[in-house]
Amino acid sequence: MKTESLWRSHDRPQFPRTPLPRELDVAIVGGGITGITAAYLLKRAGKRVAVFERDRIGSGDTGNTTAHLTVQTDTRVTELAKQFGESAARLAWRAGATAIDLIESNVAERGIACGFQRVPGFLCAPFFQHEPASERDALRDDATLAARLGFPARFVESGPVTGRAALALADQALFDPLEYIGALALAVDGDGCYVREQCEVGAVNDDPLAVIVDGETIACYDLVIATHVPIVGNRSISGATMFQTKIYPYSSYVLGARLPDDSVAPGLYWDTTNPYYYLRVHDRSDGRYAIFGGEDHKTGQETDTESRFVRLTDCLQQLLPSASIERRWTGQVIETSDGLPFIGRVADHQYISTGYAGNGMTFGTLGGLMVHDAVLGRPNPWRELLDPDRKPHSISALTTIFTENIDYPLHFIADRLRINDKAGIENVPRGQGRVIVVGDKRAAVHRTDDGEVLKVSAVCTHMGCIVRWNDAERTWDCPCHGSRFKPDGSVIGGPAESPLEPIE
Repeated sequence: MKTESLWRSHDRPQFPRTPLPRELDVAIVGGGITGITAAYLLKRAGKRVAVFERDRIGSGDTGNTTAHLTVQTDTRVTELAKQFGESAARLAWRAGATAIDLIESNVAERGIACGFQRVPGFLCAPFFQHEPASERDALRDDATLAARLGFPARFVESGPVTGRAALALADQALFDPLEYIGALALAVDGDGCYVREQCEVGAVNDDPLAVIVDGETIACYDLVIATHVPIVGNRSISGATMFQTKIYPYSSYVLGARLPDDSVAPGLYWDTTNPYYYLRVHDRSDGRYAIFGGEDHKTGQETDTESRFVRLTDCLQQLLPSASIERRWTGQVIETSDGLPFIGRVADHQYISTGYAGNGMTFGTLGGLMVHDAVLGRPNPWRELLDPDRKPHSISALTTIFTENIDYPLHFIADRLRINDKAGIENVPRGQGRVIVVGDKRAAVHRTDDGEVLKVSAVCTHMGCIVRWNDAERTWDCPCHGSRFKPDGSVIGGPAESPLEPIE
């Protein structure tokens, strides 16, 4: 069984480590779809741009996405209209349509071989549960409103896959995200612009604005934080901490499987359970392929992550018995308090883009476009709706903020009261990890398959919670705010910016 996403099965471009300039027009931290899209658009506008990526381009959740391109948001259109009004609901869905059109335009302009294809999408009644009449009525209401707002939506009594009621959407799309951003990154690098991989942005300075990259100070007029979870940048710690209360990381589990050519037609499929299951079917040169996911939970709060894959496998076999599973992986999505992302200015000449939920490729593309417009001083129709400083629009948003943030004090206190394993490092099995008391410290101990012991502090460097072992991914995950670390303590994803401290 392969344990990486389908997109990582091919080579990515390499970028020369040419000397960096002392100053730039725009510095972009993060080499996923948001950062690369922003860099590509800004370079075309004549800006001197550099993208700084801690690992490889697309190594974060852009490389783990299931790459659905759709106007359909995780928050249903009727709920958006109820919370924000119909004009805002139309604008939220128009974001997806605009992003798909921009991706299609870039693919055509540069001749990118990323398998971009327009396909139908279906929001379906629950795949694995009884279909209540109320759900059928709700889907009909969604379709009616979406059509009235100008989208190619209709209600169908018997949709594909399960034959249950569905909202059908025309002109959605799919593509290979790493092939796409790799081609854009190659277009960015050169002619006074830079794509720098495997580098560390150690700090952000004020007055003048600058980033510290591998110890070098590089001045910039504008700074874009395009990481999955925003780093602090030049905002105050208190301001960044308050912002953290509005975003919530969830882990999602994914299977890749081959299908017979006469099985489900290429397209995008979701169901209406919460959390929902999602299916993408596309044709490759070697046959039809399915990507199926779900079983989401808040990052770091599931101790038996392997069981999620077991349940997901059972579900796929029930849904598509002919599927031949060949790979599995996980991704992380960032939910927000009101169901819409945060994109825009957070300080003078500093911008962030995060909180895409299950719409990472479309909202990420929109984030790149909005950053481009903001840097150039152009108006943008989404600026107010997606403003990172916006206030909650409804009681449900306030309730979400409260319920999601109760995790931090509960885990911070409870994990310190819990009696940790005192059996000793020698009892940690190969391939496993445990939090063990070593002297007066809690140590996150992993024993590799070869027997080597890796020992680091179990205290997350973000806000001090105790990390937990993720047996499916072999990572240390924080249950409070979703930071993830490799077994050696190095950071995979924030909000933590520093590695777990080594223990001798």
